[in-house]
Amino acid sequence: MRIRRILAAVIATAALAGLGLTGAATATAITATATTATPASLTPGECEQGGGTVDRSHTSAAGLPTCKGGKYNGQDVD
Repeated sequence: MRIRRILAAVIATAALAGLGLTGAATATAITATATTATPASLTPGECEQGGGTVDRSHTSAAGLPTCKGGKYNGQDVD
């Protein structure tokens, strides 16, 4: 009887540890997806919808104007 209790405790611990690892892997995958979702360059409308303004006086390394402020601050505007 004692062996059954110990075995049940070991199985329960392993199951909970497995759930923790699965949750961590899912969180990592979601984070990786979220960071790669930003576009390389924006349209002027996307910049303004994100709460920013097109700053034509400050150009990026590619020679494009940038979005100033808002969600896409600092990104190139095409």
